[in-house]
Amino acid sequence: MAPASDKLFDKVLIANRGEIALRIQRACRELGIKTVAVHSEADRDAKYVALADESVCIGPPPSSLSYLNIPAIIAAAEVTDAQAIHPGYGFLSENADFAEKVERSGFVFIGPRPETIRLMARAVGYPVIIKAAGGGGGRGMRVVHTEAALLPGVMLTRSEAQSAFGNPSVYLEKFLAHPRHIEIQVLADEHKNAVYLFERDCSMQRRHQKIIEEAPAPSINVRAIARIGERAAEACRKIAYRGAGTFEFLFQDEEFHFIEMNTRIQVEHPVTELVTGIDIVHEQLRIAAGQKLRFRQRDIVKRGHAIECRINAEDPWTDHVMACAGRTRHSRRFARLPELLCAAEL
Repeated sequence: MAPASDKLFDKVLIANRGEIALRIQRACRELGIKTVAVHSEADRDAKYVALADESVCIGPPPSSLSYLNIPAIIAAAEVTDAQAIHPGYGFLSENADFAEKVERSGFVFIGPRPETIRLMARAVGYPVIIKAAGGGGGRGMRVVHTEAALLPGVMLTRSEAQSAFGNPSVYLEKFLAHPRHIEIQVLADEHKNAVYLFERDCSMQRRHQKIIEEAPAPSINVRAIARIGERAAEACRKIAYRGAGTFEFLFQDEEFHFIEMNTRIQVEHPVTELVTGIDIVHEQLRIAAGQKLRFRQRDIVKRGHAIECRINAEDPWTDHVMACAGRTRHSRRFARLPELLCAAEL
């Protein structure tokens, strides 16, 4: 635990659930910060709720009435006397209006400034992929190849986005047929210091959902990574970016094509932490408290190789093999799964 003189905040509200809520709780505990968990009625008995110092129910099970309920989240921060709000990933993490309302209400938003979130534009070109602006996890995406298909595609994606994320906004992104998906992790403070934590390869996907993420990316020249990494860091300095972020690129024919910037922490952040030794959530909290980055680019060194494997729950008996929630039962086919995952982590 950090000594009292190094305490960044007394109390942080975590505006998320599940794994990322637990990850943020761990970082806060290590830094001597108390946590507030918000939860829907369905998550009342969840582990992240039990492990928080305080918890507040913010609504019924649908996310649109709970985890996307901005007034309820801000009210929870007020009644618990929290000083800052960490959005995690997904839900409201890249919602500029939420970030703005958090700061107008007198709390620290642990992430970029609202104007920075709005600033990060995307590249467009035919064919294009339509994406939900408030989405993630491979949902709310559609590829269109002709101008005639564009408007119907936008309308369908907007409808899906509203239903899934409570936000009908969409954007267009350049679509390449056989690219690799490469990410550059960045950290920047409000004093215009910025560094990149090298790259992650997230090319192994199913239904636009990442399955395998690894660092470093195999078979990409280190000089090419250094060039694109420095460009990402320089972009952070120019726009006065604050916090953790990820520049995402499509890599094809030895060229990087910028597609978007995620203005939040990501699911796959642990692979970067393992190869650099830098705790990204710790740094988010330090940056949000106004501290300068504690290291320069030359201090960051890659060591080893890390792989993160995701498990998708799907029902193979449906016509389209759709995602399916349910109970996981032990069987022989899964008996070696923990052994295989441990081997992959090593």
